[in-house]
Amino acid sequence: MGFPDQQQEVPGLQSRMEPVPDCGEKSYRGSGRLAGKRAVITGGDSGIGRAVAIAYAREGADVLIAYLNEDDDAAEVARLVEEAGRKCILVSGDLADPAHCRSVIDRAATEFGGIDILVSNAAYQMTHESLDEISDEEWDYTFRLNIGAYFYLIKAALPHMSAGASVIGSSSVNSDMPSPELAPYAATKAAIANFSASLAQLLGEKGIRVNSVAPGPIWTPLIPATMPPEKVASFGDDTPLGRAGQPAELAPVYVLLASDEGSYISGARVAVTGGRPIL
Repeated sequence: MGFPDQQQEVPGLQSRMEPVPDCGEKSYRGSGRLAGKRAVITGGDSGIGRAVAIAYAREGADVLIAYLNEDDDAAEVARLVEEAGRKCILVSGDLADPAHCRSVIDRAATEFGGIDILVSNAAYQMTHESLDEISDEEWDYTFRLNIGAYFYLIKAALPHMSAGASVIGSSSVNSDMPSPELAPYAATKAAIANFSASLAQLLGEKGIRVNSVAPGPIWTPLIPATMPPEKVASFGDDTPLGRAGQPAELAPVYVLLASDEGSYISGARVAVTGGRPIL
């Protein structure tokens, strides 16, 4: 199917993409499956995180959205959450900083009185053809944000969570089918899946469920911001379904894993890949 050639600076803005990703703004209909729950979603300004925030609000949850600096995109999500009748808190800053992760959780606990759902979704990637192109600084930053923030967030959130709470890490099909051009990113996504499985076993006795979602190629700002134009144009064409997915197509899985309907789902990695298998 393909996309027009386009590029942006990192982290990328959803509003400048062509076409603009479908995050369920006009299509998602809630049915109260998360009524009264309180959620923290990182990377919630755009892409998958945005779709999850919209779905959670329309299912009855209040949400805190943590994002880097995409203020306009985040403000649009806040408007959609509030139109659904739910509270939305926006917190900007770099989640690669452990202190900022703790401040995000402190803000949610103060504003909401507790946390029922944590979605660790913010991530960084960059395309490289050789290891020589990957600086020490980029390697370290990718790990601090993609997997480090997950650790900092859940460690800070646990005192504010109780039985029935749900933790979801955004992994990737790259977790066990790594793209060599995305080596640092792929390694962190494998770590997210592995860490989620460990957490499911560590936190089960507390009644807290932990799962990860493994998306395939999904049309988000990360794509035009981190891939060369020729790869953007053909993004997702090599999947069995023959196209990239839209963020809205991920939201129902995140809702299930956060809801009481998923009460016995823990330690799972759910593939949403357009047909690409994961092991």
